[in-house]
Amino acid sequence: MRAMNLTLLTDLYELTMMQGYFKNPTDQIVVFDAFYRKNPCDGGYAIAAGLEQIIEYIRDLHFAPDDIDYLRSLGIFEPDFLEYLRGFHFTGDIYAIPEGTVVFPREPLIKVIAPMMEAQLVETAVLNILNHQSLIATKAARVVYAAQGDGIMEFGLRRAQGPDAGIYGARAAMIAGCIGTSNVLTGQMFGVPVKGTHAHSWIMSFPDEYTAFKTYADMYPDACILLVDTYDVLDSGVPNAIRVFTEMREAGLPLKGYGIRIDSGDLAYLSKKAYRMLAEAGFGDAIISASSDLDEYLIDSLKAQGAKINSWGVGTNLITAKDNPAFGGVYKLAAVKNRGDKDFIPKIKLSENSEKVTNPGDKTVFRIYDKETDKIRADLICLADETFDEAKDMIIFDPVETWKKTKIKGGTYRLRELLVQVIKKGEPCYTSPSVMEIRDICKAEQETLWDETRRFINPHEVYVDLSDKLYAIKSELLEETSRKHLQK
Repeated sequence: MRAMNLTLLTDLYELTMMQGYFKNPTDQIVVFDAFYRKNPCDGGYAIAAGLEQIIEYIRDLHFAPDDIDYLRSLGIFEPDFLEYLRGFHFTGDIYAIPEGTVVFPREPLIKVIAPMMEAQLVETAVLNILNHQSLIATKAARVVYAAQGDGIMEFGLRRAQGPDAGIYGARAAMIAGCIGTSNVLTGQMFGVPVKGTHAHSWIMSFPDEYTAFKTYADMYPDACILLVDTYDVLDSGVPNAIRVFTEMREAGLPLKGYGIRIDSGDLAYLSKKAYRMLAEAGFGDAIISASSDLDEYLIDSLKAQGAKINSWGVGTNLITAKDNPAFGGVYKLAAVKNRGDKDFIPKIKLSENSEKVTNPGDKTVFRIYDKETDKIRADLICLADETFDEAKDMIIFDPVETWKKTKIKGGTYRLRELLVQVIKKGEPCYTSPSVMEIRDICKAEQETLWDETRRFINPHEVYVDLSDKLYAIKSELLEETSRKHLQK
């Protein structure tokens, strides 16, 4: 993806609308919000990811001569519009919630402020990048949480939906807390640890299992994880591994990063039996790694069964977010103004489904933390120019079920504005941390969640409320639209 010009990574209608705006000139500056409506996997939160690639996309946005030639060949774009595209570049501002941040439905993850044509063009690519990486980061965070401190290795490249999904899915998984990836290209591109053992074919290519193990141990004594289920885990694999470990110990080799991997069978039963055998032989500290179609639910179940597994390789179900294959992020117009005007005019999208009614205006998001616990109390979507005094009481309310109100006493909470500017007048003004730095940020972010929000079944919902001013504007627009409809 980095090597490609992604300008045409867009839906055709973005370009046909652009030509329509070009032919019907407007001085409008607009605000678009990218947000999602429902947490993935029926969870209590999501993880924002993909911002670095969005910034790179915006920075490199341009129509190359080949792009112009292709668009001309479609026969639907006029010469003057194509000539305009030759000199096109993004001139607007973009605000975003940084990668690794815990996020919730309906709050803007990305806010684009730009001339209409520019804001329209970037919609598809912004959503493509944001939706994919945020989905995989969220899934990976759940898997990591289920492991209760054990290491999670991302092993999904061969099952990902294409090279980019494998590369950037692994990046997102690392952000969410994985300790390494099998994807060597991701390791090279983003400076993250790469990890792996060997395949069953390694064992099968030798005359016997012991020789395969011994050869591997001689080559990689400091990372000797032996795959023990090629033939029989307990009657062959584990005994042969113990034989090799014993020889390593007798040779004076330091036993570090050593152990076994089980890739099939009853993982709870086999791991407990294998641990007993290893411990009796003096290898009670050996790593017992498991793979085999794992996800957060199976890991959680294996933990509950007392499985003696302390390292997990998770592939297909993580890299594809198999039980929830789409993040569902959308990109909606929220406000307009004519160039030179001071104030934006809020816009609202209506729907028969209340959850699809948008929040109007130029907005920002404040996170409300409990000072005593540093846990999240709620998020507050408000107008971009609103300010709040942490010393004063704050009353927040559900914007749909408005009778549900909570009073937060002044002095007991702190506020943090989530949106930061990343593009200013078309140029990047934000330096993305490294993936491993974002991983640390993400870990700290997840620790601000209550345990009730992190559970897998019926998690507690974090309140995402509207400020009084924003709620009043939304209510007024809804009432105005209703009146106009009744007058028809």
